[in-house]
Amino acid sequence: MYTINKIVSILNTDAGIADNSHIIEQLLTDSRRLIFPSTTLFFAIVTQRRDGHNYIREMYDRGVRNFVVRRHHFDTAAFANANFIFTDNTLTALQALAAYHRRQFNYPVVAITGSNGKTIVKEWLYQLLSADYNIVRSPRSYNSQLGVALSVWQMNAGNSLAIFEAGISMPGEMEKLENIIQPTIGILTNIGSAHSENFISAEQKTEEKCRLFKNCATVITNGDHASIVETIHKSSVANIIAWGNNDNNAIQIFSRCAHEDHVAVELRYDNVIHQFNIPFTDEASVQNAETCIAVLLYLNIPAEEINERLQALQPVDMRLQLIPAINNCALINDSYNFDIASFAVALDFVQQQNQFTHRTVILSDVPGDGNGAYTEIIFMLKARNINSVIVIGEQWKTYFSSLKEVVKDSYYYASTNDFLDRYSTSFFRSQVILLKGARRFGFENIAAALQQKVHRTVMEINLTSIVHNLNEYRKLLKPGVKIMAMVKASGYGSGSAEIANVLQYHKADYLAVAYADEGVELRRANIRLPIMIMNVDEEAFEQVIQYNLEPEIYSISILKSFDAFLNKQGLQYYPVHIKIDTGMHRLGFGEDETDELIGMLKAGNRLAVKSVFSHLVAGEDAAEDAFSFRQAEKLEAACGRLEAALHYPFLKHISNSAASIRLPQLQLDMIRLGIGLYGIDSSNSHVLSLQQAVTLKTTIAQLRKLRSGDTVGYNRRGKIQEDAIIATLRIGYADGFRRALSNGVGKVFIKGKPAPVVGLVAMDMAMVDVTHINDVEEGDEAEIFGSHISVSEVAKSCGTIAYEILTGISGRVKRVYIEE
Repeated sequence: MYTINKIVSILNTDAGIADNSHIIEQLLTDSRRLIFPSTTLFFAIVTQRRDGHNYIREMYDRGVRNFVVRRHHFDTAAFANANFIFTDNTLTALQALAAYHRRQFNYPVVAITGSNGKTIVKEWLYQLLSADYNIVRSPRSYNSQLGVALSVWQMNAGNSLAIFEAGISMPGEMEKLENIIQPTIGILTNIGSAHSENFISAEQKTEEKCRLFKNCATVITNGDHASIVETIHKSSVANIIAWGNNDNNAIQIFSRCAHEDHVAVELRYDNVIHQFNIPFTDEASVQNAETCIAVLLYLNIPAEEINERLQALQPVDMRLQLIPAINNCALINDSYNFDIASFAVALDFVQQQNQFTHRTVILSDVPGDGNGAYTEIIFMLKARNINSVIVIGEQWKTYFSSLKEVVKDSYYYASTNDFLDRYSTSFFRSQVILLKGARRFGFENIAAALQQKVHRTVMEINLTSIVHNLNEYRKLLKPGVKIMAMVKASGYGSGSAEIANVLQYHKADYLAVAYADEGVELRRANIRLPIMIMNVDEEAFEQVIQYNLEPEIYSISILKSFDAFLNKQGLQYYPVHIKIDTGMHRLGFGEDETDELIGMLKAGNRLAVKSVFSHLVAGEDAAEDAFSFRQAEKLEAACGRLEAALHYPFLKHISNSAASIRLPQLQLDMIRLGIGLYGIDSSNSHVLSLQQAVTLKTTIAQLRKLRSGDTVGYNRRGKIQEDAIIATLRIGYADGFRRALSNGVGKVFIKGKPAPVVGLVAMDMAMVDVTHINDVEEGDEAEIFGSHISVSEVAKSCGTIAYEILTGISGRVKRVYIEE
């Protein structure tokens, strides 16, 4: 805890202090994550996309009284009794405060960097060393310029070891992170191609990462890469503990023997031979585990103890999944570990689920002594307006009365089995449920009981990738250009409400849907953003008004009808969007209708034009750019006439996902993002680093050995030319796996290898040839599209477009939403 005056002194800057009695415990940069207003210091961070000063009024109204702002950037006069610290750069101030806080502690601090594996190594070290140390660590993947500072702020005198990640994306960043973390032990996992776009060479990126080790006493890394070891030597005087195959490594690995469920590793350290059994078989996990073994050997953990702990090592899924559950509920399963930092992140994800008005949290005991943690958890539950709480474990018995005072609808169970024996499914109805518990409580059994039992074909929607793609497009936008996100057709097959929630949370400006009932669904899911309805008719007018939706007006007849409806309701200045036909010749006002349109808009005060827009015919096609520019000229001409007649401004927009990349001149006041949000670049420009956000996968129902001459499927269309192993998949054209993929046209990926479709795709099943893939078993996953094959590739095989593939995924396919 620091007094506000102490923080002013640390930052060596000027301030306006109205009340010097304030004690600061929490640092905050994101207004959505406020929990403890009275002890929070809010840093108004300014980025390319967001200015934190715009949220100070909201923070003040919610009880925050301590702020760090840019000097001469913000007028503080309207905020009585608030403390303002002035600085030239609020991010630099946050980092300086975190660096000062770090210097107050003398226990070991481990810093992990590398292209891949940072989070896994950190989490595994936490699992492997928790018996020996009280560990503070980075929440999830908090490894950025912001995240590292917030992670280090968690350090306190009760800890005995800190483990932090450090990630960079451009030169000059690691020196700042090193100054914050001040590590005593460094770990370099590997150097790969990830995040290389801002470095001129792999050597430059390696040098930058190794700046983290400048003042380390020890650095642990794979010694088989001599150039990396040499770079560490140049960057630091640290003792290097190198592991790997080479005989000059401090930890030399002699052999790796792969078994069905583990890899046996034999190595030498300090002239003693050891064997360790790593309970994973994939290459990345083995490499990460070997890094952890090296760290534990350096920390003098006995080899026998290391081996025993390795067997309890759990895979780390850093993703939060939103899964359909019983009785119209949704389940967030985050039960691989339990600490305050990860609980706060999980509560943030709960808050995003505005489609549910009731929020339930199921908690286990907190690992370790955790006494102070219970009071903090209870306060967090109150601050987040959690409606119901179920606690499981002996320790919660002590704190249950305090919990009950805060959340009256609370229930106690002694154990997981006690809950499973006594709970009623009727308790859970139309709510979002967070499952958060320590591994030993076996909450996976609760997850299995609460999950909706559905078809084993699953469509995963990665919400983190959607946010990434949104921000990629934001990089291209001129200052002030807004984003309208298209969530029609159930969010391109991904689920309208779930996608709209994440877009609302990340400050999209507008949403658009095709029909009024889609807009109604979003309003019922507590979506508050303005929503444009692109195809409205008279029957929907009542819903439009009732749910505050904004219709697209595209014809004189619709304009007259809606104007008459508003007149009958006695409504004025209702927001509408005017569509101009500039060449699509589908919907919209023609040039010859402009005078009549202007006349009707001026005739009364019932309509307020929010935007005027048009639809590009071929925004993705360079051959049609001249036509695209002519369309934009026609739109500008129509907007000029309308603006002159109406005497007030409105938004203008014409660009879709492809045009916003290819034709930045056409961004105007707003762009409309659709399929680009899902990582599909219809422009094929590859300007942006988009991530495909959707994965469709199923499982193998049966394996069958067939002989040459046998046939597969309806009409004997699949003819076996030589002996083969055929897998039957739990997916068919009723799920969206199109019949056009039959007879070798399409393929799926199993164990990372392609398996061609054999015979005709049936309604509920499809058959693929897995003869050339080793160790295939019934129940194995098959990827229809995802990391190995893109939606665009599948669409090309079908002779169609990615839009049709995505929107054609059946409603019976379970949607699972993931946040990393």
